[in-house]
Amino acid sequence: MNTIPARLDHLVLATPELAATIDDFARRTGVVPAPGGVHVGLGTRNHLVGLGGRAYLEIIGPDPEQGGAPPFGIDWLTEPRTLSWAIEPPDIDLTVETARARGYDPGDVRPMSRRRPDGTLLAWRLTDGAADSSGLVPFLIDWGSSPHPSDGLPVTPLLALSATVPEPSAIRPALAALDVELTVSEGPLRISFTLDTPNGAVTFD
Repeated sequence: MNTIPARLDHLVLATPELAATIDDFARRTGVVPAPGGVHVGLGTRNHLVGLGGRAYLEIIGPDPEQGGAPPFGIDWLTEPRTLSWAIEPPDIDLTVETARARGYDPGDVRPMSRRRPDGTLLAWRLTDGAADSSGLVPFLIDWGSSPHPSDGLPVTPLLALSATVPEPSAIRPALAALDVELTVSEGPLRISFTLDTPNGAVTFD
């Protein structure tokens, strides 16, 4: 059984070739992701697709017009891969404090921002997730009063989200510390999600 976690904000599908992955996504789903914007100083740009409600999919890849080392280890990828995901708790600072008291450190909260192609500034705060290198434990994000990236996006509803990891017992305490439910089973390290698209159900990992 697949459980879609409560307060899901977005999934991160990273790729070494953004244009090619956008074309492949459009071919497989029948939906063209919308340009998101540029992460100045991080060397990346993204395209977005709504997942229903306030959640969305971020397809992120290198921005050839920037330098620097992209986040999530994107510069080491040889093919697209779902590397991480985020939840938006009601109070990010309290959630960090509570998780630390339970034995898991989500990392420090830091500010970030980017501009949409129309010039709208999006600003948010997030945790760096330094205590988890698997990507299976979500990082936390807080959009505050900023417009949310899901506004006005083409939508492919999320049907399922699950993960596999060689030792599920190693990851479950961190998920519990964040009050997050995620279907995790034994297998190669992987995050998989399935979308309801005009071309039928399509799974990515």
